[in-house]
Parts: sequence; structure tokens; C-alpha cells
Amino acid sequence: MGLSLKRPSWWSGRSVVIGIPYAWLFAFFLVPFLIVLKYSVSEMGTVRPLDVVSVADGMVKLALKYSNYIFITGDDLYYKAYLSSAKYAAVTTLCCLFIGYPFAYFMARAKATVQPLLLMLVMLPFWTSFLLRVYAWKGLLDEGGWVAEALSFLHVDSLLLAAGMIQAPGMYMHTPFSLVIGMTYTYLPFMILPLYANLSKLDLRLLEAAADLGATPWVAFWKITVPLSKAGIIAGAMLVFIPCVGEFVTPVLLGGPETLMIGSVLWDEFFSNNDWPMASTVAVILVLLIVVPLALFNKYQAEAQEKRT
Repeated sequence: MGLSLKRPSWWSGRSVVIGIPYAWLFAFFLVPFLIVLKYSVSEMGTVRPLDVVSVADGMVKLALKYSNYIFITGDDLYYKAYLSSAKYAAVTTLCCLFIGYPFAYFMARAKATVQPLLLMLVMLPFWTSFLLRVYAWKGLLDEGGWVAEALSFLHVDSLLLAAGMIQAPGMYMHTPFSLVIGMTYTYLPFMILPLYANLSKLDLRLLEAAADLGATPWVAFWKITVPLSKAGIIAGAMLVFIPCVGEFVTPVLLGGPETLMIGSVLWDEFFSNNDWPMASTVAVILVLLIVVPLALFNKYQAEAQEKRT
């Protein structure tokens, strides 16, 4: 009588494929987030935060300090930092979309033999250190830099001055303008790649049908191409907006005193004030401000998709 080994019901190819990303998120997102959350409700010790659970005299004590969350709600510094970070992240996302959509559209419509070359050009900046690429903009935008000279020659500084992006004509460095330029350059590939992946799958027969029905190329673009590329736009916007909100390196190198970002506040709390609980509180609120609306949006998208089907 042969012995048959039955594989557990949970052990299947589909379960493994689905389980690996969840295990990755659990290990590298949820667990670190819970550690930071614990620090945010802890009391700061001499070197590091104290444990929230302690055992003394045969009793288990749970000490949660929530005063940091109350303090943040009443301090204008953190409110202005969150608002400023969201503003600069939104402006950067719009700039990346304005530049990246035509580029992705051109890549998707190019010959199949040319598309790998264009894709490589988009990925080429990643071959150089992120820090060096951002630091290079200091030389380009500083006084005497060829980008600064070109902007002055084209009288762009008058428009930037009227928009409040620079403080004086010809002064481009350490301003909101230099910050937006640096973040747009850094995160532009993250907008182009999902847009290209989406636009390359577009059925061109839809555009031909629209042309046969009398639609102009511009009308066909707005009525067909843009709605069908909405998924790529949303994906690119998320990939740009989310890291821009917590950006630290670019504001330090290119931003000025008026470019308040939550990443700089977080750094000061951790390393200047050595206040780990307050820094953790800032980080937890930042994560919640991003993840909660994102989860609600994804739920809305899933429900709308179910209604269509």
C-alpha cells in the first residue's frame, strides 16, 4: 500500500506568488512602521526612547505618551511644513506630468527599433549617483551657470519673480524655483516609465475609428488617449508625489530658507534635538497623511471598476 503525500491546501503556486509581496511589505514596511509608532508614544531616555512596556514589582506597566501628537496639532511649524511639502510635491508632480507625458507619448509612437534606445536614455540618469546629479544643479543655477545665464537672457526671471519662485532677478539658487527644478529632474523618469508602459498598450484602431468619424487629432487625443492613459497618469503621479513629500536631500542642497519641508523638520528632530519620539510622531503622521487617502482612493477605484463590469 503506497504512501501518498498530500500537499497542504495553502501551498500552491498562486499562494506563493501572492504571499511573497505581502511578506516583503510585512517585513520592510509594517514592522518598521510599528517600531516607529512605538517610539512616537515612548518617553525619551538618555540615549534612546524607553520601552513602553516594563515589569516592576511583579506588575506589567504600559506607559503610552500621546502628548507629542497633541503638541503637533497646536504648533504652526509642523502644520506649515506638512502644507509646504504637499505644495512642492504637487507642483513637482504637475511639472513631471507636463514634461513626461509628451515624452512618453513620443516613445510609445516611435519605431519598435528605436524604443529601447529611448527607454535607455530615460534610465541613463540612474547610472549616476543621485547626490551628484542634484549637486550638479548648483553649478548650473548658480551665478555664472549656463542655465542661469540662459534664463536671464530669455527674461524668465521676471516671470519667476512675479510668481514668487525667486527673491531677486537672476538669483535662482536656494529658492523655491531651484527646489522644484531639482525634484522635477530627479523624479521625471518615475513619471515617464508608467506612462510609457500604459501608452504603448493603447489600441491605435480606436484613434483610426475616431478619425473616420470626423474627430480631429486633438479631439481624439483628449477623448481617447488621455482617458485610456489615466491609469498611467495616476501611477506616475503616485510615484512622484509620495517620495517628494518626504524629500530631504534636494531641499537641503537646492532649497532656501523659505522652502520648509517636513523632511528637514524630521532631520532636525532626530539629529539636532535628539528627540526620537517627536521625530517618530512626525513620521507617523506623514505616513498616515499619504497612506490613508491612497487606500481610500484605491477602494473607490476598485468599486468603480466593479460597477463598470
